[in-house]
Amino acid sequence: MKNLGILLSGRGSNFEAIAANVNAGRIPGARIAVVISNKPDAGGIATAQKLGLPTQVIPSRGKSREEHDREIVAALRAHQVDLVCLAGYMRLLSPWFVQQYPHRILNIHPSLLPAFPGLEAQQQAFAYGVKVSGCTVHFVDEELDHGAIIVQKAVPVLDSDDEHSLALRILEQEHLAYSEAIRLVLDGSYQVVGRRLQKR
Repeated sequence: MKNLGILLSGRGSNFEAIAANVNAGRIPGARIAVVISNKPDAGGIATAQKLGLPTQVIPSRGKSREEHDREIVAALRAHQVDLVCLAGYMRLLSPWFVQQYPHRILNIHPSLLPAFPGLEAQQQAFAYGVKVSGCTVHFVDEELDHGAIIVQKAVPVLDSDDEHSLALRILEQEHLAYSEAIRLVLDGSYQVVGRRLQKR
């Protein structure tokens, strides 16, 4: 059994989708070992508690990035976490954190990377006038929205879309893509060559 550690800062809809898929057996051999937030009022923490999952709030306010990251990693280790999943975690990880879990930290981003990294990706895509957007699950490395890509899902931008409707349709695909990526990584039948994920 592989232990997942979820980090979130908000309502955690991607976490909810992962939890539902774990419970339904759609991510074989996985369990959520802990849900951690840097925000005491994060909706995802309340959801995790309702689901009976272990939760921990580790506030980041007033701490250096690495000091906070060391507290997070200590909690992940205490729960014997094998794979770290960022689900709307609104803090950049320090290089030290990334080095503790090489190719073992996943993030999801609401665009087809490398297009539109950073905040408000859906808004950026809509403003740019692209005809196709989507989402990307990738490994986390020391750079923002940069690690090797695991899964991407494309979403057409419709003439009838606004930023909100586009974001909602991308989110539907995020919920599918994240669990697909977790399954792939836990299965282990791949290697990372440069920036490419290749099946063995």
